[in-house]
Amino acid sequence: MDIASILGLVICFVLVIFGIVFGNDFSVIFRFLNMPSALITFGGAFCCILASYTLENFVGGLKSMALIFKTSNMNVPETIQKIIDLSNVARKEGLLSLEEAAGDIEDPFLQKGILLVVDGTDPELVRAIMETELVSMEDRHKTKIGFWEDLGAMGPAWGMIGTLIGLINMLQDMNDPSSIGPSMAVALITTLYGSLLANWICAPVATKLKSKNADEMMMKEIEIEGLLSIQAGENPRVIEEKLKSFLAPKDRGSNAEEGMGEMNG
Repeated sequence: MDIASILGLVICFVLVIFGIVFGNDFSVIFRFLNMPSALITFGGAFCCILASYTLENFVGGLKSMALIFKTSNMNVPETIQKIIDLSNVARKEGLLSLEEAAGDIEDPFLQKGILLVVDGTDPELVRAIMETELVSMEDRHKTKIGFWEDLGAMGPAWGMIGTLIGLINMLQDMNDPSSIGPSMAVALITTLYGSLLANWICAPVATKLKSKNADEMMMKEIEIEGLLSIQAGENPRVIEEKLKSFLAPKDRGSNAEEGMGEMNG
């Protein structure tokens, strides 16, 4: 479970509620609850997105929110070490020996690459196949990211539409001056709802999905470079240094020591 996502969303909500009720009775919160405003803002925003996407992509976009609460199981140093281990096996026993090792690998992308190498596929073709799959994967991710970015743009727009509707209704019924203030407040609630949808929900979800996409793309690029280096017969030490360049300097030390130990063994 990604604690940062949960804490961020929950604390943000708590701070907004605290700001509303601070110095007032808690019942003041009911002033900010308005069903027509919610229907216009949330209903309008989500229905516009539904019209912009296929039903499958719309449902997939909604489901993707759950991804921000999941902790990534990707371990880049561990993957690099696994590739170095494979390079040692290939160097000692040949590329065909990797077929047995592929059965113990859980990552389908890496496993597919190993089998392509074992089958003797041309290196350029291996790269083309793996990168095509990588591009397709990133396109799917971008569809989900775009869903939340588009929804975030629709929120304030529909909030403003709701505000304009409220103002029109208020201006058409100004016989009672005492009702102008409450009517104006109700009209502005839709703007508040739109801003909350965009900045409390959509922006954090889109940003977290972008981060997860970047991490996964880096992982796959490491795997592609590692596999092609193994196929080219490069020295495991060279492969290790090449793949460690993907890591931040602070993350390279332990992996380097493990890799050196493996080669010395």
